[in-house]
Amino acid sequence: MAEPQAAAPEAEVSILFVGDIVGGIGRHTLIDCLQALRERHQLTFVVVNGENAAGGLGITPKIARSIFAAGVDVITLGNHAYHRREVYPYLDEEPRILRPANYLRCQPGHGACVVESASGVKLGVVNLSGNIFVSAGKPAFIEIESALREIEGADHILVDMHAEATSEKVGLGWHLDGRVTAVVGTHTHIPTADGRVLPNGTAYITDVGMTGPRGGVIGVRREQAIESMRTQMPTRFETSDVDPWMNAVLIRCSQRLKADSIEQILMPRPPRPPQV
Repeated sequence: MAEPQAAAPEAEVSILFVGDIVGGIGRHTLIDCLQALRERHQLTFVVVNGENAAGGLGITPKIARSIFAAGVDVITLGNHAYHRREVYPYLDEEPRILRPANYLRCQPGHGACVVESASGVKLGVVNLSGNIFVSAGKPAFIEIESALREIEGADHILVDMHAEATSEKVGLGWHLDGRVTAVVGTHTHIPTADGRVLPNGTAYITDVGMTGPRGGVIGVRREQAIESMRTQMPTRFETSDVDPWMNAVLIRCSQRLKADSIEQILMPRPPRPPQV
């Protein structure tokens, strides 16, 4: 009697999640850094938060298409998802761009999707908004259950929790530990130092940070931000172009719905070769 064959090992998967892209400088930083990261790591999926990609507020269809063309698999958004009206139809038409799943169903777009790698691995992505200090139509901790049912069967699940309150992000990480591959926080533009794999296998970080100008104030020209805070008067904000960096995390997995590791990537934009 022949001995039963051992089950084939599950595919090793690397998921790169890139923190909030801020303006054109953030988009160019993403593109320049991605090339180097693809050479250094065997990336299976790339997911980015693009809610500040258009001049620091919102996103347009043209910009979203350029991000996808750079090799990004899924774009998540947040509280500026509806800042630019021209994106409304696109949010309904393009399955790979997400607005928070706990927005109202009457609002444009959808909050979850599944993408498949060339090797057949399926990644489910869920976008959520916090309820403290930011506006969302439904509680994130309730709506996540519907979102997870929508992508049931995915080999891995990444949740982008776009929230101001750190308590909501930490709470969601514990709430989903063992049920999803990763919970990553976005929105504050400042990377936190608490990346870890939780006891039941979910990779977690409170905030990935931003991909954009570190020489500004969370992406804004620092002199404008300081003037606004100093005078308490309305001030026109523009995206800074000083000291651009990519803030991201790399999540490695070898078992379904479980992370082996989460690694922060804090990377300055590579210098451009001199023009001749």
